[in-house]
Amino acid sequence: MIGNSLTHYRITAKLGEGGTGEVYRASDTKLGRDVAIKVLPKDFAADTDRLRRFEQEAKTLAALNHPNIMTVFDAGVHEGAPYLVSELLEGRTLREELAAGALSTRKATDYALQMAQGLAAAHGKSVVHRDLKPENVFVTKDGRVKILDFGLAKLRDVPGPEARTAGPADSAAPTLVLPVAEATEPGRVMGTPSYMAPEQVRGEQLDHRADLFAFGCVLYEMVSGRRAFRKDSTIQTMNAILTEEPPDLTETNPNLAPSFERVLRRCLEKQPERRFQSATDLAFAIENSANASSSRLRAALDSRR
Repeated sequence: MIGNSLTHYRITAKLGEGGTGEVYRASDTKLGRDVAIKVLPKDFAADTDRLRRFEQEAKTLAALNHPNIMTVFDAGVHEGAPYLVSELLEGRTLREELAAGALSTRKATDYALQMAQGLAAAHGKSVVHRDLKPENVFVTKDGRVKILDFGLAKLRDVPGPEARTAGPADSAAPTLVLPVAEATEPGRVMGTPSYMAPEQVRGEQLDHRADLFAFGCVLYEMVSGRRAFRKDSTIQTMNAILTEEPPDLTETNPNLAPSFERVLRRCLEKQPERRFQSATDLAFAIENSANASSSRLRAALDSRR
């Protein structure tokens, strides 16, 4: 592909590949800007499931317009290969950031707030991501968080206050499609085991609150440096999501503010009705926790003067 052109996009480098296509850097010769192009190879395009997911991602992202969600510019088909043109993001995935261990509370709070705001925008357009994980969260060089990969996203009616009239996967955390007796789609459970909500594991109908559980799993990993639910096998991991609570965070991050941990634990409630009922409420709780922590820090510093 490198050196070739897709209409007026000239391919200059390969950035990576995942289950929904290959990603390239390209030059938009019409507008004079660099972009990212995800291409579904011809042999993949013959796979109806892959093609459906690719088309779903294009339509979903086109419906969303928010600074914390990757922006799509164009889509089309070139010589039998569907492609999706998006903004070129410079930086690294959250998974790559976590390779060095837990993030500082300040950075985790900043990323969490941006993720919650991005989810609120998606849920406001009745879009449920269904595969939120560190591989699908990108951090640009200037600290902007972008939610990626809506290949498993589902458009549905979203109850609650947000209901209005919208990168390459890491091999260590592959997206899973498992056959089950009853599922959100006939015969299927879709998602990534370590980040699935209990109702997702059981193959039940999902709403936006499944994303909030996955958010809690990602947040736990950001502040602890380890996954909330990770066992020796996929089945054990999924069973832990259904029956166990994650280890106490005081073991890995004793300085974590109690208010912040309460926010995290509420996201990880087994029953959807006990979680935050909207990503907007979640973002508000994160802001309140951050403000409370700042106030306590100022008070502690003043007391030492």
